[in-house]
Amino acid sequence: MILYNVTVKLMHSIEKDWLQWMREEHIPEVLGTGMFMDARLWKMIDIEVEDGVTYAVQYTTDTVEQYRTYLDVHAANMRQKGIDKWGDRFIAFRTVMEEITI
Repeated sequence: MILYNVTVKLMHSIEKDWLQWMREEHIPEVLGTGMFMDARLWKMIDIEVEDGVTYAVQYTTDTVEQYRTYLDVHAANMRQKGIDKWGDRFIAFRTVMEEITI
């Protein structure tokens, strides 16, 4: 299994609207590409920062090929939509992990 994690730090002033957008638009649109099986949204609770709040959204897929297809075909458009809507009021970084059976 492949986990695609997007960690986002955003200004407090957009938190409520950003969460609504993530739940109602962005995450459903990413899942609608057919490249991911599910998604989970997490709020980091041990990080106390006056200038923002941090979230992570995690998407899972069966194969690295599906993740790469998402990158090649869909990712640039999805990222641009976030920039168009929120401008410089957030920053994001991405990590990709492969599950290792223990």
